[in-house]
Amino acid sequence: MGEDRPGAGAAGSLRALKPPPDRLYGRGRGHRLRPRQLRLLEVTLPRLALTREQAGDPLAAFTPRPAQLWLEVGFGSGEHALAQIAAHPEAGLIASEVFDNGICSLLSHLVPEGGEAAAPLPGNLRLWTDDARTLLRLLPDRSLDRLFLLFPDPWPKARHAKRRFVHPALLPLLARVLKPGAEWRAASDDPTYQAWVAEVMAAQTLFDARPPVTGRPPDWPATRYEAKALREGRTPRYWTFVRRCTG
Repeated sequence: MGEDRPGAGAAGSLRALKPPPDRLYGRGRGHRLRPRQLRLLEVTLPRLALTREQAGDPLAAFTPRPAQLWLEVGFGSGEHALAQIAAHPEAGLIASEVFDNGICSLLSHLVPEGGEAAAPLPGNLRLWTDDARTLLRLLPDRSLDRLFLLFPDPWPKARHAKRRFVHPALLPLLARVLKPGAEWRAASDDPTYQAWVAEVMAAQTLFDARPPVTGRPPDWPATRYEAKALREGRTPRYWTFVRRCTG
């Protein structure tokens, strides 16, 4: 009795769900940071950080101004973000993450020890270290060419459904900032989240929702979260949602 059911909403239906609250859950930091990590946060991060003021004209925050704007929500340790900016210099990527240890992991791959203040940084990468939903509200209409949501926290209990990024109340905001025809790529290895995504996307009209695949598409860089899922015997699903031209 009282067992959480995959895909179940807070009140038993998608329509009864409350909008996601503007607050972050979980830890912002894991183990105690080492001196090198603290210096990365204090010295290197400000060199790459996207400000609220820049969010109003995000392409102007990159050097040079890119042809496309991409956003990754929750970049983890940064493997995917780093692979994308290397493979696609024409695209400016805003990588969003609130977990200090993940931010330090990405930054440590960009600058050598001792180069935190002056080592060259990629011109097509900017970091957002606040709630990604806050950034989405600041971005102009039809500004994003691609969105990534890879292996997010599944919040598997039904009472926590409101915390999931894939949420009926958030879809109109995503549709506003994504250009018609833009791709939203998502992946999850959690069965509850997989069922939830299927339920939410089947009930909306803003995106064309292609059936998920169970093998990572060739142009999707791997992440350590995917590798962990495969080692532990879980089968990830990969979705590509396309913003419709109407709706």
